[in-house]
Amino acid sequence: MPESPPPNRAATAEKIATNPSGYKVCEGCDSIVGKGADLCPNCHSYRFDNTPERVVLQARILGARRQTSVTAGDLG
Repeated sequence: MPESPPPNRAATAEKIATNPSGYKVCEGCDSIVGKGADLCPNCHSYRFDNTPERVVLQARILGARRQTSVTAGDLG
């Protein structure tokens, strides 16, 4: 089965930055997760910062660089 291309990080970051109320930033690993998450899927932390300013800042940081973390999709 051919691998799908990686998502466009900048486009995803812009989508998050335009709707920060739908997301929050994990205080354990700085990942951005949906506002409904109780645990971070990457580090299993339960502490989040859901302020719009923090979500937008983190989205712009992550959207401007290559992925460096291992996600569940990388392990499958």
